[in-house]
Amino acid sequence: MATPLAERGTAAATAPRGRSVGEPAWPVTACTLVTALGRGRDATFGALRSGRSGLVRRRFESAEVDTWLGVVDEVDEVRLPPSLAAFECRNNRLAQLALGTDGFADAARAAAARYGAHRVGVFLGTSTAGILATEIAYRERDPATGALPAWLDYAHTHNTYSVARFVRTALGLSGPAQVVSTACSSSAKVFGTAARMLRSGIVDAAVVGGVDTLCMTTLYGFRALELVSPEICRPWDAQRHGLSLGEGAAFALLERAPHGEVLAHLLACGESGDGHHMSAPHPEGAGAAAAMREALAAAALAPGDIDYLNLHGTATPGNDAAEDRAVMSIFGAAATTLACSSTKGYTGHTLGAAGGVEAAICLLALQHGWLPPTLNLRQPDAALQLPVLREPRHAQPRIVASNSFGFGGSNACLLFAATGVAA
Repeated sequence: MATPLAERGTAAATAPRGRSVGEPAWPVTACTLVTALGRGRDATFGALRSGRSGLVRRRFESAEVDTWLGVVDEVDEVRLPPSLAAFECRNNRLAQLALGTDGFADAARAAAARYGAHRVGVFLGTSTAGILATEIAYRERDPATGALPAWLDYAHTHNTYSVARFVRTALGLSGPAQVVSTACSSSAKVFGTAARMLRSGIVDAAVVGGVDTLCMTTLYGFRALELVSPEICRPWDAQRHGLSLGEGAAFALLERAPHGEVLAHLLACGESGDGHHMSAPHPEGAGAAAAMREALAAAALAPGDIDYLNLHGTATPGNDAAEDRAVMSIFGAAATTLACSSTKGYTGHTLGAAGGVEAAICLLALQHGWLPPTLNLRQPDAALQLPVLREPRHAQPRIVASNSFGFGGSNACLLFAATGVAA
């Protein structure tokens, strides 16, 4: 069924045989993630396999929101080195925690040694960056003048670009750096940015992913939108009431040429922007379908070539229904046998980090030959047609997909191929 990946000369971009080569396939040579499930790939896979959710009914900071949250408590113990003190905030501390996991920082620095620090890019997604630092600073305003405390460094913390600036500085890189902030599609879209940079020859390697931490703006904002569930999130369930928020960080290293272990290959990133509504998805999933269609076309694959799809699956009534229609419209008859699931019942919705976190989970599925179920699904919604996994499946996927959809109709679909195999 599967054929080996073909090398494509000195550019070292590989593509599965049996498909016309449009987009090259970029080796993923390192990956890590930190969420409420734990720190690193092994801890994450262990939690997934045991069916343990990282969600807990609890409070975060001073927020009075009755919900389940996926909090990374280890962040509180992280101390940035003096050289990075200006970046002090929860978001950058979580980034630091992830960089030090699974040997990721060492892998990135090794790439810089191979290609030159100026040839390694940093492309990250976030939703709120270090806004929590500013929220805390506002509590400490001078009562007479209203002045913010001197310790607040907006550029290194609250500013959206701060997380890329932090990672670039921490790793000693000097290549192009960019932050994408398109809500929940942010850290999926950066894979597309990196692929374009690699294809154009601007960089030889790229650190991609995303970091997002909880804050008052997120918690109260989603509550105001009536999207936060008072019970643990239940994607695709008939009685789903909304999402459970979480925080997380995920990084991957893409390279022009494979060096050492190759975890997988990035085949394509399909992107779309339908602009249907500021906070609600297109009811028929038009933009979501366009992103999936673009990803398949770029990789010259048919829907039936996809062995597993990680759904965006937020457990809000509108999102799950729209995604169900979108996937059915693209996959058609192939959808009846498609292995798919939402993993947000494990991690919570990590917002700007969700695309990176779920891409990392897809790589774990490729590595271990194990497909995660949709946690907390009790009674499938009869109005939804996708046969989402309710139990884990032992299967060796060849090609996996991951959907990420954000506010404002910003959509992305990533395709990854297992090392050495193709459709």
